[in-house]
Amino acid sequence: MRRWVTAGLLALGGLGLLRTSLFTEEYLRYVKEGMRPLLVASGVLLVLLGIAEAVAAWRGRGADRTGSGGGHDHGHDHGHDHGHDHSGVPRVAWLLVLPALSLLFYAPPALGSYTASREAPKAVAVVAEDGFGPLPAASPLPITLTDFTQRVQQDTTRAIKGRTVLMTGFVTPADGGDGWYLTRILLSCCAADAQSVKVRVYGPAAPEADTWVTVTGTWHADGTLGTSSAAVALDAASVRKAARPSNGYTDALPLGS
Repeated sequence: MRRWVTAGLLALGGLGLLRTSLFTEEYLRYVKEGMRPLLVASGVLLVLLGIAEAVAAWRGRGADRTGSGGGHDHGHDHGHDHGHDHSGVPRVAWLLVLPALSLLFYAPPALGSYTASREAPKAVAVVAEDGFGPLPAASPLPITLTDFTQRVQQDTTRAIKGRTVLMTGFVTPADGGDGWYLTRILLSCCAADAQSVKVRVYGPAAPEADTWVTVTGTWHADGTLGTSSAAVALDAASVRKAARPSNGYTDALPLGS
């Protein structure tokens, strides 16, 4: 019995991985795009191991039947049950059934505001003083949350002052005070190492948590622009719903920009 259950769990897990990584984009909810070949290879390996285990169990069952048809040495202790394993399946193994089935029939949702509200904000890289080039003349200016943060707190030329910017992310409620957060979650490898980058938004009421939106506005003047005291915040002029990107775990420019 144990070997058949093991074979089934291996095959279910493998098929779930293959369905998620080969036929859908759902794998992008948990890992970066570059991990796809490894997921496919893992799925194939698990299916093959499940088949091998099932074949071994079937052969072992056939051998038991053949052995039971021959003569017996009545001098042996009849209390022993030769060739059978009645130890059962460890209870913890049954916990693998639900994750395997979920990969096949129901993929858990992508990380969102729940994760972002409990993770420390990602520290943006320090840019050299001469590392900031001139901003494009476009208005509104499409910009990532990371670039906006760097411009607000590190750009001593204060080029962001008075500029109308355009950013896309999802909504994370703020714990207290006014406003809410425009958020992006970034992955180094997989969902286990997720970090968030956030810009506080003032003005329009917060849409529902996890809603993807595009926000247009100007820097919320609080603190000294170009220093670490500057608030990473935006006075929003407009907020409109946006489609979630196929790979939402990047801090990319707004779609169509």
